[in-house]
Amino acid sequence: MTANTRTTPAADEDRPPPVRPALGRETWGEVAHLLLNLPTTIVGFVYTVFMVSMGGGLAVTAMGLPLLACGLIGSRWLGRTERARARALLGMRVDEPTPIPGPKRSGGFFPWLWSSLKDPVGWRTSLYGLIRLPWGVLTFTITLVGLFVLWPVLPYLTRAMTQLDRAMVRGLLSPVDELERRIAELESDRGVVVDTAAADLRRIERDLHDGAQARLVALAMGLGLAKEKLLEDPQAAAAMVDEAHGEVKIALQELRDLARGIHPAVLTDRGLDAALSSVASRCLVPVKVDVDLAERPAEAIEGIAYFTVSELLQNVSKHARARLASVEVWRAGNRLLIRVSDDGIGGAEISGGGGTGMAGLAERLGAVDGVFVVESPQGGGTVVTAELPWRPRGV
Repeated sequence: MTANTRTTPAADEDRPPPVRPALGRETWGEVAHLLLNLPTTIVGFVYTVFMVSMGGGLAVTAMGLPLLACGLIGSRWLGRTERARARALLGMRVDEPTPIPGPKRSGGFFPWLWSSLKDPVGWRTSLYGLIRLPWGVLTFTITLVGLFVLWPVLPYLTRAMTQLDRAMVRGLLSPVDELERRIAELESDRGVVVDTAAADLRRIERDLHDGAQARLVALAMGLGLAKEKLLEDPQAAAAMVDEAHGEVKIALQELRDLARGIHPAVLTDRGLDAALSSVASRCLVPVKVDVDLAERPAEAIEGIAYFTVSELLQNVSKHARARLASVEVWRAGNRLLIRVSDDGIGGAEISGGGGTGMAGLAERLGAVDGVFVVESPQGGGTVVTAELPWRPRGV
């Protein structure tokens, strides 16, 4: 007969705690960063002193200013290396500054030279390389001694020293200029606009090729056969002409729908209220439309608002399984606000991409400094809020 043994609480208390690493991953990353401070600061200091002395000393000659400009571009590369080191070892989120346009894009050699010489990013990186030499020597020494003598307090030492490193990176290597951040955003948005325009052109070409064009080709062939039968069999020819007449009506309707998809005439003539009411009338769900605008926005903003609501109401018809929906449009200060809601099954998400669906709408609004927010809990309906910048008509 075997006796069941059970560990008592006293025995549990006698057990040693589980083995844990003395220093965590974050601390080791900070240690590596501080140890690398010495070689990187020596390289940065030597490069900056050589670049400034050579470029400044030869400024009276034709070689001085171009040499200084190339040196500032090299400083940018050193700054990129330091930002990468801060991301990898300190876990910092540091954006890259706006690049300097090359001679071809800036309009020639002399505009490029002037923009390079007054580049604030290059000068801030040079200042970063100059002031960090004493700091690099100090942090390397303290960290190296701490690894062998002061290891119980090493995490606190490394955190305190890397906090100053983080401050230097943010202050001298980050794109602190609001204009730089704005340019970077516009460059990103330009790509979205180009992709969206290309997708729209492909959609229009596909609709023309598969719809009206194919129908018109069939119509031409039918009329040709009717012409051949006109003398031999007038009744068959009349029937074929009658059928062609019906095809013409369908082709015209398809062309009207395509033109409405590009820019509806009712939007140009009567504004958002009438245009959105027309869209709501074609929705499979009853839609209440409330447009409260004292004046009309700019044509581009008005068009984006129209197509945003149009696509959202198409989603309501196809996927929401709703009984009611509503569209509200109003102005709040310098923003045009849009809210489309329904009482359907919810579960809508911003996913995917490529200029289609909710993700496509979010990209299009983001390209014009807009905001796109989806609230769609499962079984709780969907509320989509969109914001667009308000620009007066004709501006």
